[in-house]
Amino acid sequence: MRWRGLPLDVLLAVSGVGLDLLTTAHAGDTEHMPAVLNLSMALLVGLPMGLVRRWPVPVTLYLAAFLAATDLLGSFTSNTAQILLCVSLGVAGYRAGFRATALAVVASIAATALNIADPGVPLSGNLWIYSVLLPVFPAVLGAYLRSSAERLDERDVTPDALLAAGGVAITVLSTWTTWHSGTLPVWVVGLLAVVGGLSLGVARRLPGLVFLLQGVLLVSADTYLNDAVNTCVILTLIAVGVFAMRVVSWAWTIAAYMTGCLLTAIAVVGDDTDITAFRVGVLMTLVATPIAIGRYLGMRRHAAASERLRAEEAARAAVAQVRADQLAERERIASDVHDIVAHHVGAMVLRAGAARYTAPDGPVADALDDIRQTGHQVLQDLRDLLDLLRDPDRQPDLLANPADVVRESAERMSAAGLVVDLVLDPVTDQAPLIARASAARIVQEGLTNVLKHAGPGTRVRVSVTPSDEGLAVEVRNGRPPTAIERLPPSGRGLAGMRERVRALGGTLSAGPDGEGGWLLAAHLPTRLSQGIPQGNGQGTGQGDKQRDRQGGRRGSGRGSNKGNSRGNAA
Repeated sequence: MRWRGLPLDVLLAVSGVGLDLLTTAHAGDTEHMPAVLNLSMALLVGLPMGLVRRWPVPVTLYLAAFLAATDLLGSFTSNTAQILLCVSLGVAGYRAGFRATALAVVASIAATALNIADPGVPLSGNLWIYSVLLPVFPAVLGAYLRSSAERLDERDVTPDALLAAGGVAITVLSTWTTWHSGTLPVWVVGLLAVVGGLSLGVARRLPGLVFLLQGVLLVSADTYLNDAVNTCVILTLIAVGVFAMRVVSWAWTIAAYMTGCLLTAIAVVGDDTDITAFRVGVLMTLVATPIAIGRYLGMRRHAAASERLRAEEAARAAVAQVRADQLAERERIASDVHDIVAHHVGAMVLRAGAARYTAPDGPVADALDDIRQTGHQVLQDLRDLLDLLRDPDRQPDLLANPADVVRESAERMSAAGLVVDLVLDPVTDQAPLIARASAARIVQEGLTNVLKHAGPGTRVRVSVTPSDEGLAVEVRNGRPPTAIERLPPSGRGLAGMRERVRALGGTLSAGPDGEGGWLLAAHLPTRLSQGIPQGNGQGTGQGDKQRDRQGGRRGSGRGSNKGNSRGNAA
C-alpha cells in the first residue's frame, strides 16, 4: 500500500508527537512537570511534521526556533526537536530550492550549536564541526536523493558479483586477526566486515547510499577498531570511484571528492601527525585517483550507450525508409493499374449502358444489364484493391470466395457438433468484395466462439443478408443443451471483429438475446448498396438463379459434448 496525501501527513504528525512522549517519558523534568504541559510540548514539537511535505522550509525554521527555546528553558523536548529538525532538513533538501534550503541550514546550525554547547562553555573546534555537519548532512542527502544517479538498466550482474566478492575478500582477509582485539564482540566486528564488503555489490545501483555506509564504517573503525581503518579507507575509495562513475553531475562529484578527502583525513591524521603541504597533496591525489578512474569509466559507458542509441535510431530510420520506398512503389503501381484498367472497364460500362437503350427487353437487354453491373462491381473491387496497395496494413482474404468461406465454416462447425442453420442470401454476391470478405470473417469468428463457449449440441442460426445501405450479419445461438463450467472470455476475438467492422465504417453488437442465448450482429456499409435489391433474395438472370440454389443450402449437425451458455462472448 502506498501512503499518499492526508494519511501520510497525519502519520508524520502522530509519529512526531509519539516520539516526544517516548523520549521525555523518563526524563528528569517530567516528575515535577504537569502531564498537560508534557502533552502540550509534545503537540507543539510533533504536529508541525504533518506540514513538512508541503512547507519543509517554514517547518524547519519553526523547529530551529523551538529547539533554541526549549534549550534555554532546559526542557528535554529539545532532544525531540533536534531529531525532527534533521528530518525536516532532509525533506527541505529533497523538495525546496537551493537558497531556501541554505537559509534553513544556517538557522539549524545556529540552533544546533546552541543546543550542543553547555551553559557558560564556549564552542570548541569539534563542537563546531558537529554543529555544522549535523544539519548539513541530511540536507545534502535529501538533495542527492532528488537528483541522484540515473537508473542502471544493465542486467549483467557479473561486475556486481566481482565487487561484492572482492570487497568481502579485502575486509575479511585484512581484519580477521584483529576482530578480538577491540571492545566490541567478535561477531559484531565480523558482521560489519562482511556487510561492508558485500555492500560494494550494490554500489553501481545505489552509489550514494553505499558511499554513505562506507563513510560511517570508516568513522566507526577509527573510533572503535583502529586496526581496520586502512581497510575501510580502501573500501571508501572504491565507493568514491563507483559514485563518480555513476553520477554525471560535476557538482556531486566535487562534493564526493571533498567528503572523501575529509574521511581519509579522519582515518590517517592522528593527534601526533605532522601536517605538511606534501602530505596534504598526497592525500588529495590519493582521493582524486579513484574519482578520475570513475569519471573515465562513466564517460566510456555513456559513449557506448550513445553509440548504441545512434545505431538503433539508424536501424529504425533504415526500416522506415524501406517502408516509405515500398509504399511509394505501391502507390505508383496503383496509379498505373487504375489508369489502364479503369479506363477500359469504364468505357465498356458506358458502351453497355448506351447499347441497353437500343434493346429495351429480351435476352440481349439482360446480357447488357449483366455487363453493366459486372463492370460497376469490377470498378468497385479495383478501388478496394488499390486501397490495399496504398495501405498494406489492411489485408482481408481476397483469394477465396467469401460465400464459399461462409459455407465451409458452417459445414466445419456442423461436423464439430453445432446445429447450424445457414441463411446466405445470393444477392449479397453483388456487394463489394471487401464487405463480403469481412462478413465471412465475422461468421467464422462467431461460430468459433459459439463452439468454444456454448459447446457442441448448441443450435445456432447464421444469416448474411442485404440491409439498408449494406450487409447485415447475424450469428444467434440458443441455450446450450446442458450446463457446463463457464470459460473466461479472452476478449480478443470480439475486439478483432470490432476493429474490422470499424475499418469499414460499420457497427457491431454482441450480448445476450434475452432468451438464454447470445446474439452477434454486425452491419457493414457498402458503397454500391443502392445497387443491391432488397426483398426475398431473388436474383436476375441465369447466374443469379444458380447462386440462389447454392446459397439456399443449410448446414446442420449435432454433437454430444457439453457447452457453455455464454455463446459468442469473445
